[in-house]
Amino acid sequence: MELSALRCPRAAPAAGFPRNFQNRVKFPGCERQIGGKEAKRSRISPELNLNSQNQVEIQNLDVLKPKVLKKEQNFPVVALEGTNPTGRRMVVTKIYEGVPLPFHTPTEPMPEARRVLVACGPFTPSDGAAFEPLRDLLGVVSRERPDLCILFGPFLDAKHEQVESCQLLSPFSDVFRLCLRTIIEGTRSSGCQLVLVPSLRDVSHLPVYPQPPFAFPELPKEDRARVLLLPEPCTLDVDGVVFGLSSTDLLLHLGAEEICSSSGLSDRFSRILRHVLTQRSFYPLYPPPEGLPLHLEALGAFAALPVTPDVLVTPSELRFFIKDVLGCVCINPGRLTKGQAGGTYGRLLLRRDGHGDRTTDRTTDRTTDRVVRI
Repeated sequence: MELSALRCPRAAPAAGFPRNFQNRVKFPGCERQIGGKEAKRSRISPELNLNSQNQVEIQNLDVLKPKVLKKEQNFPVVALEGTNPTGRRMVVTKIYEGVPLPFHTPTEPMPEARRVLVACGPFTPSDGAAFEPLRDLLGVVSRERPDLCILFGPFLDAKHEQVESCQLLSPFSDVFRLCLRTIIEGTRSSGCQLVLVPSLRDVSHLPVYPQPPFAFPELPKEDRARVLLLPEPCTLDVDGVVFGLSSTDLLLHLGAEEICSSSGLSDRFSRILRHVLTQRSFYPLYPPPEGLPLHLEALGAFAALPVTPDVLVTPSELRFFIKDVLGCVCINPGRLTKGQAGGTYGRLLLRRDGHGDRTTDRTTDRTTDRVVRI
């Protein structure tokens, strides 16, 4: 099986958008009570001007409201064109709608069907440091022998009770390395390719988004060919099928920024994921929620989508699901542990005939997906 990480180019600014107007935007008349809470003010994004704190009011709502608050499925990131004669009020003349990037077109057919297992930490229950759920998962890997196993952090959760209270008997780094060794040794007999993606909640790793891959110099030589350490977020080519991988809870963060309760698209998760694909970014939100350290200089270079992924894996605290969004298979496998109880993981079976013609060979039609309880 051939694996290769795709390099994300730096995102280009939206065409026709004035560079000197990239600040917060407030929608007059839209700051109303929604579900008992005041609607938050929206933001404009393609590029960010960090030196300005001005807020610019939007005018010409007969153009703005129908398109942004209804057609755009209620997520408050837009690209607008208009005039700003006073520096305090923008008169909108055009709204740019997001368009997803094209899919990757493979040059070679997939030699055979590929079985993929995806799981996200925490890998320990909240009341103990034993890796019992992880050992159960490794037992599944040994029995089912998938071709590819993708594991997301946190591998040692910063929100774990014993981590927060500093009750662990060993240093955090030692427990983290023990966890990685357990995973690597536990998947060795199955011969599967192993992909490890960090999380902002990994207590022994750099907690800044985007994150670099883990540094694990103790990786045995016999495992170096099959173990791939990737950054957060990342894209991965699996025999011509492109995976988009992100351990950050996009669904929770983006869902909190909705400003309107009515929409033509009733499925909330599909609505949010649609914005990830049309805005061509793993994290199309600024400013981020409190507690998420964002590296702005690296965001455009390492969090931009190089293509629309065939499969997008976005673990979340919200309920697990599998959905087809704009032709992309989107899966939230849930977390392997939920407090003191076991959680869920995902299984995929990839099949692709021919050379990836998108009119006859959609990934959604040739993927069998399932979320399983551990």
